[in-house]
Amino acid sequence: MTSPRIPAMDVLRGCAVMGILWMNITAFAMPQSAYFNPAVAGSPGAGDIAFWAVSLILVDGKMRGLFAMLFGASMLLLIDREEMAGRDGRRTQMVRSGWLFVLGCVHFFALWWGDILRIYAIVSLFAILFAGQEPLDLVKRAFLCFLLQFLLLAAFIASLYIWGHAATAPDADAGMRAGFTHFMAALSDPASPTTQTEIATYRSGFGAILQMKLAAFPGEWLWGFLFTAFETLGFMLLGMAMLKGGFLTGNWDMEHYRRTARHCFAIGLPAMAAMALWVGYGGFAPLPTYGVALAWSLPFRIPLSVGWAALILWLLARHRTSPWVGRIAAAGRMTLSNYLGTSILMTAIFYGWGLGLFAHVRPAVLPLFILATWAIMLLWSQPYANRFAMGPAEWLWRSLVAGKPQKIRRSV
Repeated sequence: MTSPRIPAMDVLRGCAVMGILWMNITAFAMPQSAYFNPAVAGSPGAGDIAFWAVSLILVDGKMRGLFAMLFGASMLLLIDREEMAGRDGRRTQMVRSGWLFVLGCVHFFALWWGDILRIYAIVSLFAILFAGQEPLDLVKRAFLCFLLQFLLLAAFIASLYIWGHAATAPDADAGMRAGFTHFMAALSDPASPTTQTEIATYRSGFGAILQMKLAAFPGEWLWGFLFTAFETLGFMLLGMAMLKGGFLTGNWDMEHYRRTARHCFAIGLPAMAAMALWVGYGGFAPLPTYGVALAWSLPFRIPLSVGWAALILWLLARHRTSPWVGRIAAAGRMTLSNYLGTSILMTAIFYGWGLGLFAHVRPAVLPLFILATWAIMLLWSQPYANRFAMGPAEWLWRSLVAGKPQKIRRSV
C-alpha cells in the first residue's frame, strides 16, 4: 500500500510539515482571528509585528500549497503502483481518501479546529479525475482552479466592503449596523465578545471545546472548505504535473532549480512585502488585513509555493550528504504522524485541558515553541524510521485502507 520512496519528495515533505507549524501555531495559541490579524492578540509590539510579517510573506499558504502539491504527486504514485500490481488504482485512492476523511474528523473534534485532512480527502476525489492528463493540461487546469478560487474570495471580500458601506450609511438599519460592527470587532478587537468567549472556551476543559466545535459545525467548516477547495485542487494538479515533469523527484539540473527559485521569489516576495507594509501602516484595519490574508495574496502564494520547492531541492542537490538531510527526510516519511503529533503537543500546551497557555503567549515568543517542536521532530523521526517502515499514524491509515494490519517493522 506504500508508494516507492523518492528521497527528494521525503525531504520536501519534511520541510513542509516543519514549515506549516510556523503558521499553524498562531491558530493553536490564539483566537482564530489572530491568524489573520496580530491586533487580536492585543496591541502588537515590534516583535509581534515581525513574526506576523515573516509569517504572511514567507509561510502563510505556501507550506499548505507545498503539502497539496506533494499530496497530488503521491496520488499518482499510488495509482501507478496499484495498477502495475493489477489492481484498480483509482478505487484504492478513493478508499484511501475516505479513511483520511475519517481521521480528519477525529483530528478536528478531538484536537484542533484547523484540520486540513478532510479538505484533502474530499478534494482528492476530484483530483483523481485528472490523473491521466499530460503535464501541460494539468497546469492549465490548475491555474483555472486558482482563478476560480481568487474570484470567489475577491467576491466575498467585496461583499464585506459593500456591507460596510451600507451599514455606515446615514439611513442604515440598526440591525445591519450592529451586525457589521460586531463582525469587524471579531476581526480586530481583542476585547470583542466573540474573542473573549473563544479565549474562555479554549482555556476551559475538553467538553466545552468540543461543544463549541459541534455548535459551529458544519456551517463554519463549509465556509472554510469553500475558501480553500479550488486552491487546494489547483496545487494538487500542479503537483501531478511537477511529478510527471521530473521536478518533484529531484531529476532537474541543480542550476535549473536555482533559477526557478530565484524567479518565483522575485515574483512573489516584493508583492507580499508591499501588502504587509500596506496592512501594517494602516494599523491592521480589519478589512484590508483580512483581504490580504484571504484573497489578495493568493496570486503570489502560487509562485512562492513553487519557489520554496525549488529552493529546497536546490539545497538538497548541494548538500545531499549532510546529516540534516537524513533527519528531514525521516520527518517527511512520517508526515501524518508528525502533523497529528504536533496537534497533540500544541493543544496540550495551549488548551485548558493541558497547560492552559491559550492567549497568554505573545506572538513574538511563538518561534521558541516552533524551534522546540522542530527539534523534537528531527530527534525522534530518524531513529524511529531506522526500525520501522512507517510512522504510527501512517500504519493506522494504511491498515484501514487495506482492511488488515500492515507490517510496520523493517525486515532485518
